[in-house]
Amino acid sequence: MDIIVCVKRVPQTAEAEVKVDSSGKDIIRDRLTFDMNESDTYALEEAILLKEKFGGAITVISLGSVEAEDTLRIAMAKGADNAIRIKAEDFGELDGYKTAQLLGSVIKDIKHDIILTGCLATDDYYAQVGVALAELIGIPHATLVTKIDIVDSKAHAYRELEGGLLEHLEINLPALLTIQTGINEPRYASLIAIRRAAKKEIKTVGKADIAGGEIMQHSTLEELFTPPVGKRAEILTGSMDEIATKLTDIIKGKGLL
Repeated sequence: MDIIVCVKRVPQTAEAEVKVDSSGKDIIRDRLTFDMNESDTYALEEAILLKEKFGGAITVISLGSVEAEDTLRIAMAKGADNAIRIKAEDFGELDGYKTAQLLGSVIKDIKHDIILTGCLATDDYYAQVGVALAELIGIPHATLVTKIDIVDSKAHAYRELEGGLLEHLEINLPALLTIQTGINEPRYASLIAIRRAAKKEIKTVGKADIAGGEIMQHSTLEELFTPPVGKRAEILTGSMDEIATKLTDIIKGKGLL
């Protein structure tokens, strides 16, 4: 089974103070640490589990700066066979659609049975790239997948829906699945595997290597800003009639009625 996994290097911001830089379009990154996007680590682990069960090869692809090669090497240390970095520095500002186009322009020339991505990236939370990529290269897809079974060249994908519901889909391969966190337990790379991966070649693809149509962007980042701090909740007390009256007054006061 030939598997492609798309991964992204992202800043770890959960416990860090994030500030917008002077351009107003990016964050100050000097004191932030970077790592593989969380749901991408689960996608990679799922790919490794499929490889261990069915054989084949895993190719990891990242659209990023040269620092993203560290992330790709960790992926190879864990079990990926090949790595490709698309040189983000060649393509200027990126949105979800443009990212999907660039990934698709490389993936279309690589033999694959299944493509795995994380369900979303923790730096932008677009959750667009996986589904856009599948549509651009013309294969079926499923999102927020929590379990995968491969039977007779079909993927049985179990995915999360709203309200705690689950959905079971039978999808013909090749297909693309965006992986939800918690689907497995990602492994750690051993020190010796990291040392071996440091010597492996990473293929780079730049603007001159991208062929087959214009790469377009459909959105422009205008501004980043910290959400204003204000009152987050108001607890209404009293009888049901009193609460209903108070709620109606609040809605009217905000001009919604």
